[in-house]
Amino acid sequence: MREERGKLSGDYEINELYTLWGMIVGNVSVVEGGKLYLRGSIYGDLTVEYGGRVHIFGNLQGTLIIERGAKVIHSGVVGKDILNRGGRIYIELAAKTMGKIKTKSGDTVFEAKQKY
Repeated sequence: MREERGKLSGDYEINELYTLWGMIVGNVSVVEGGKLYLRGSIYGDLTVEYGGRVHIFGNLQGTLIIERGAKVIHSGVVGKDILNRGGRIYIELAAKTMGKIKTKSGDTVFEAKQKY
């Protein structure tokens, strides 16, 4: 398991269990075997490829791209669009998306409001 609390610049590929508390200025790809817990910020796009897993608690300032075979839980903020190209995404009520949510294929599920 790897944790990052500082500021990183450049593009990154994640292929292990990774928790980001700090920030990355650049694009990030999560590939097969990678699992990202985003608690900080990414100033760029996030692509989740086949076999990749992501849970967004923090801020993604770019576009979220979910490829076939990828899984995402969105609880934080996405600054641009969410493009589902065949993966699975679960969007919680507290989550914010500033752009559009586009599903070409795959599963896009929104958390239901509780009825009291």
